[in-house]
Amino acid sequence: MNIDPYAYNITVRRAMFEGEVCFEARVKELPDLIEYADTADEAYALAVDGIETTAEIMNEKGRAMPTAMSPADNFSGRVTLRLPRTLHRALAEGSDEEGVSLNQHLVNILSYYSGFTAGHQAGVAPWKTLIQTPRDANSGKPQLRVVSSSDLAQSHGFKQASNW
Repeated sequence: MNIDPYAYNITVRRAMFEGEVCFEARVKELPDLIEYADTADEAYALAVDGIETTAEIMNEKGRAMPTAMSPADNFSGRVTLRLPRTLHRALAEGSDEEGVSLNQHLVNILSYYSGFTAGHQAGVAPWKTLIQTPRDANSGKPQLRVVSSSDLAQSHGFKQASNW
């Protein structure tokens, strides 16, 4: 697997770490990859080496290496959409209910979905869809039970840390 480690988004910053001034390099596509060095160039070189090493390990384990992302500089932040009138109305009503502009409402929705998708792709436990809510046979109402943390602690043999 050939990758170009220089295509990845590496940021280097100078800061105090554990009482010493040094440079920290981070890779956006690999959030766990952090390198520290005495110079910015050295931190950058360590990050490049870390990307190459990570790619080798991922390849050996048969896992996919995250691809390099396009820098945000290539995007203006402006998008023009054509929407069905009914969707436009529903979104406008939603923004009114939230007390924000339609633009902010759309940004909120897209940010939420983007975060949800990123979490789902990262291997977060999948959502479970309930086919049917258990219902009481006599009344037809959903069977709900309120459980406090003390009830849960007692049923599993845990000691309660403090009384509320």
